[in-house]
Amino acid sequence: MKLPPEERYSRQILFRGVGPEGQRKLGQARVALVGCGATGSALAAMLARAGVGKLRIIDRDYVEASNLQRQSLFDESDAESSMPKALAAARAIARFNSDIQVDGQATDLTPENVDEMLGDFPLLLDATDNFETRYLINDYAVKHHVPWIYTAAVGAYAVTMNIIPGETACLSCVFPQAPQGMVETCDTSGILAPAVNLAASVAGIEAMKFLTGARERIRTTLLSFDLWTNDHAEISAARQNPECRTCVRGEFPHLAGEGRPHITLCGRNSVQIHEQHRPIKFSELEMKLKPHGKVKHNDFILKFWPATAGEHEMTLFPDGRAIIKGTTDTAVARSLYARFVGS
Repeated sequence: MKLPPEERYSRQILFRGVGPEGQRKLGQARVALVGCGATGSALAAMLARAGVGKLRIIDRDYVEASNLQRQSLFDESDAESSMPKALAAARAIARFNSDIQVDGQATDLTPENVDEMLGDFPLLLDATDNFETRYLINDYAVKHHVPWIYTAAVGAYAVTMNIIPGETACLSCVFPQAPQGMVETCDTSGILAPAVNLAASVAGIEAMKFLTGARERIRTTLLSFDLWTNDHAEISAARQNPECRTCVRGEFPHLAGEGRPHITLCGRNSVQIHEQHRPIKFSELEMKLKPHGKVKHNDFILKFWPATAGEHEMTLFPDGRAIIKGTTDTAVARSLYARFVGS
């Protein structure tokens, strides 16, 4: 059902900060969103309902039942079929706004594909679950002078920061190194939907300021809230750190892939195996794996439970990438991959 913009977005157009001209700009905007878990699905839904013209959603993961408590674009059928989140999100958005273009990319953002995935998008949104990917986004954004918004949520805690290369601090200015030692994740500390929605809402309104041209309204602080304790803080991020290796010295180690590790995924005892440029035919692999355990597949993923490998579960994608569940040991994950898929 095609609705005229003045009807679909009438209440948004009535807001003086948007108006007809702002709505026109939103309709012409292009945004790339990295990560479509809890924060990402909330952000994607907000921007899609706001009428952002093109939205690219990049996510490496698939929907599970434990996601449904907070990841608003997914339902039980997505979890039952283990739908890739990027594709499930695009399908859900099409049901409530078919006027916009949504491009779901079921892949991991890596130094090898970052130009292809993020090129030609004037605004980048972070909704990932790890600093490795955030530093990659930061390197790319600073090098190419593309604004981006850092957003995170864990437990009852939400944090977000706008980054305008050449004007404000970048992620490396504020966090020269990724947090070390015991770091809270949603796997260890859980996560509450209100914290997710707060983080997404603050990032979403900042994105709308960017896209409608309200640059004078854009916040220049690192903003954090703990909804359980009612604590909140703002730290100025208006100026670059003169010692920053990224935006001052122009060093981009994450774009170069230096020391890029296997990433333990948020919310699960699992390891991701990167095997780019290795196409897999699911029908052939299913026949190969059947004698060794339970296997099933659809057009998007293949799932395998080895009979002799305890509680491990393998999820493979068409490009050869895999998520090995039941371990955080990369050596074990690599061994299982080599044994059942190939080295």
